[in-house]
Amino acid sequence: MTDKQKILVVDDDENIAELIGLYLNKECFETKLVYDGEQALDAMKNFTPDLVLLDIMLPGMDGYEVLREIRRTTSLPVIMLSAKGETFDRVLGLELGADDYIMKPFDSKEMVARVKAVLRRSVREKTSTSAETELSQECVTYPDLVINLTDYTVHYQGKLVDMPPKELELFYFLASHPNQVFTREQLLDHIWSYDYIGDTRTVDVHIKRLREKFKDNPDWKLGTVWGIGYKFEYYEK
Repeated sequence: MTDKQKILVVDDDENIAELIGLYLNKECFETKLVYDGEQALDAMKNFTPDLVLLDIMLPGMDGYEVLREIRRTTSLPVIMLSAKGETFDRVLGLELGADDYIMKPFDSKEMVARVKAVLRRSVREKTSTSAETELSQECVTYPDLVINLTDYTVHYQGKLVDMPPKELELFYFLASHPNQVFTREQLLDHIWSYDYIGDTRTVDVHIKRLREKFKDNPDWKLGTVWGIGYKFEYYEK
């Protein structure tokens, strides 16, 4: 019998936290409920969850701060929870490294579906990475740049660049197909898979973050093809 996957639920509204826990327990997840940011960071060490459902509006340390702390040490899947509906709030969560975003009030079936989808992606990534260690390295190389999908590392101008797995996978995929244009929908399908519940804004956010990390290289860049999508432009000499 396999161990249950563990979900850490962080919400200062105890009624909502208990309701989420109830829905997830029915789906055979093991859950732990905490009600502020400090408790969440403690639970990360003691409970070792497979995924975190993280509310933004928390007393003291808010959800964004908690997410920053989580991302300092791990790429653990995090889904943000919030009553905030502005694009800015969703984009900020994604830019900080959240894997998905659920608006309150939410439908219980949708919430469970999003949790399962993010966990499936996480399991596939771990399985893929484990299998690749026995094979030759998968990497692409350009002037000043090496993207290695085998050990999930990127070196730029001789320095290691830290980035979340999805960001690296997107960069690798585009760089593996130089000067080929991909639509946002194609990138969503390839990188986030068919079961991703989101919108094309996710691709835009990840491209923006990549551009901030890799600026002004004379040999290559991430280009926009207006009205279509993105490509990795390589100026071969």
